[in-house]
Formats: sequence, structure tokens, C-alpha cells
Amino acid sequence: MAASGTNLNSGICPVAGDSGCRVNPPDQARYDNYRIYNVEFENQEQIELFQKLEEQSDSLTFIGHAREIGQKLSILVAAHRVADIADLLKTYKVKHRVLTYNFQEKIDRNLAEVQPESIDASQLDWQHFFHLKTIYEWLDKMAEKYPNRVTVLDMGSSTQGNAIKGVKLTSNANNKAIFIESGIHAREWISPAAATYIINQLLTSQDPKVQQLAQNYNWIIFPSVNPDGYKYTFEHDRMWRKNRQLFGTCRGVDLNRNYPDHWNSTGSSSDPTRYDYAGPSAGSELETKRLIDFIRANADKEQIKTYIALHSYSQMLMFPYGYTKERVSNYDDLQEFGKKASAAIKAESGRDYVSGSLFETIYPSSGGSMDWAHSEAGIPIAYTFELRGPPDSQDLFILPAVEIQPTASEAFTAIRTIVEAAAEKGYYK
Repeated sequence: MAASGTNLNSGICPVAGDSGCRVNPPDQARYDNYRIYNVEFENQEQIELFQKLEEQSDSLTFIGHAREIGQKLSILVAAHRVADIADLLKTYKVKHRVLTYNFQEKIDRNLAEVQPESIDASQLDWQHFFHLKTIYEWLDKMAEKYPNRVTVLDMGSSTQGNAIKGVKLTSNANNKAIFIESGIHAREWISPAAATYIINQLLTSQDPKVQQLAQNYNWIIFPSVNPDGYKYTFEHDRMWRKNRQLFGTCRGVDLNRNYPDHWNSTGSSSDPTRYDYAGPSAGSELETKRLIDFIRANADKEQIKTYIALHSYSQMLMFPYGYTKERVSNYDDLQEFGKKASAAIKAESGRDYVSGSLFETIYPSSGGSMDWAHSEAGIPIAYTFELRGPPDSQDLFILPAVEIQPTASEAFTAIRTIVEAAAEKGYYK
């Protein structure tokens, strides 16, 4: 019998250095032997089957929703459901490929590419991933290094009390401004990394064209507008997407479905357990309110004419709208700029990026920050970038660190191309 007061399940050693004491593993989600299936729908029966599967099971993570014949869809399948899904795919003759047989292996490799939280922020680079604390310390260091050009911004605190920090890069107070938000979806680590890369390029590049962009425009960049979620992906669940608001037995709102623009009308959920839960009401979340308040206070004052939201994955450059096939008034211009940006990426890296309205290009969704910025805040040039990998990526959101620099460079090339093309059309006059 255990001695009084000793909990055999506590993982706490009553005597320091006790070699027989078991240490409990961390409270971290694992995806051992989870598979990624990429399916293609050839008839309505198959579509309805997968719609039911998504509704009925929390053991399947759908990257999108089953909608139409010819659509390809990736699904992360829990190990204990592999036999069931394999049987259904065979029974209903669903065309498919297995992209990954053990998803945890990718996560383990990815976590090994993270620098420790204690690292000196001056060592931040684009060959590793970094904790929120390090990113924020790096922003402070850049402000110290370039005091005449960099101002640290703070939108305010998040749901769990973390700061939402960014920077403003200024060369001339009268310049028009470009706003970049990233990290609204916590698991998309490449987007905060791309944001810091862009900041660094604007401050240090010797390329005359980049220097011209830095001088002719002011840049407002927030690397993580969902800091609670971002921290959670490092500490507990690499695949977490939402914020960390509590709803009884579950947590999280998809912040990119929470904006008060045709809120919860399509491509979102009213169920708090779902990954695309739109929230209890439009603009309900503190993080959403912080960004809305910031844009409303600064859109005119800072002359913000361009809004870029960085996401992953699928290699797409998309503009409004997300909720309808109706076209924005400057659709032709946005399509032209997007195609030029896609061509610039192709010339740089050989990667194919598709451009078009969000509704036409990826899937219908409502309550997104880009649509709100364009429609409600009146920012004429608005895009959502889906960065690497391709739509049938074997990595999903777990992009290897070796791809950070080339991916971030593609994002910056696209932004440069869009800004230059928009300037030619007089958008910044």
C-alpha cells in the first residue's frame, strides 16, 4: 500500500532524485499513426457521404468541406478510424490517395525546428520557427536598432491576456500605408515567419526596388493577431486553429469567421466544437474587436490603402468576396494584380499560385477579415494569401523550416508586385 499522502499517479517524486519515480508526459496532443487522405468526389452520393462523416465525427479533421463533384479534399484521419474510412472509401468507390501514414512524424520533425523560448531574439532567423515571446522581443530590438523608422504597436490584450504586438515602419508621415496581418489561424506557423521576414527585408534589403517600397509607403505589420492560439500550438496542440475563448466544455472561435461582414452566412459553423465556429455573435471575440478598432482608428489617419492577410496552405492569392460570387467593384483590377503576382512568383521559384476571388478560388466563407476590411473599412486593395504548400500537400500546415525563407520571399514578391501594379493604376494617389 502506498504511504499516506503519496499519489502514485501524480508524477511528482516525494524524494528528489528518486530514480524509480515516473514522470508524466506533457499535456500535448499527439497524432501517432494518423493518416492524411486526399479524396476526389465523382458523384453526389460521395459528397453527401463525406458531409455526414464531417457532421458525425470529431476523429476526422476536414481541410475544407465536401461541396461539389470534381473537388479534391484532404482529411486527417485518427488512427482508430483508419479501418472504417478505408472500408467506406472502398465501398463507395471513392477515388483517393494516402498522403501521409503517420502525421506525428511530421509534427515531431517540425517541433525539432523550433528554437528555445530563452534564445536571444537577435538570433531570430528564417531557418527555424520561434515562440511568440521571441518574435515580440525581436520587434522591440528592431525598434531599438532603427528608432527613426520603427514604432512598436500594441492593439491591446487577447482573450488570455497576451499582447497583440506589431510594428509600423515609417519613412514619411504622408505616405500611404500597407497593413499586413498574420497568424489569425494559430497552426499556420509560416505566416508569422513570413511577416517577420517582410519586416526584415523592408529594413535591411540592399535591393533598390525594396528600398523604394520602404521609402514610398508606410507598413503596419502584426505577426500574430491570435497570440493565444499561436502559443497553444507550441505548448499543447500543433494543429490548433482558433482562439482560446471558453465555451463550456470546449474552446475557440475561428477568428477569420467572426468579422461583422455577412457573418455566419456560409462556410462557417454555429457549433463551438467545430474548427470553423463563427462565434456566438458577429465580432464577439476580443481579438476581432482589437483589430476592428485599430483599423477604424487608423484607416483614414494612416491612409491604409492595402490590406494583406497571410495564411497557409494551398498557394493562392485571393481577393473579396468570400461569401458570394458577386464581384467587387474593382474585380478586374484585383484579378489583374493577382495574376501579375502569381507570374512573379512563378518566375522566382517555379511555384504555381492561383489567383481569383476567395469564393471562386478556394471555398465559400463568410465573416473574414479581408472582406470586412474591403467592404466595411473601405480599403480598396485587399488580399488573402494562402502560402505553401500546394493544395494536396502531404504536410498540411506543418511546413518544414527549410521552406520558410523561399515561402516568405514568394509572399513578399507577391506583395511588391501588387503594390507596384496598384500604384500604376493610381490607387495610392
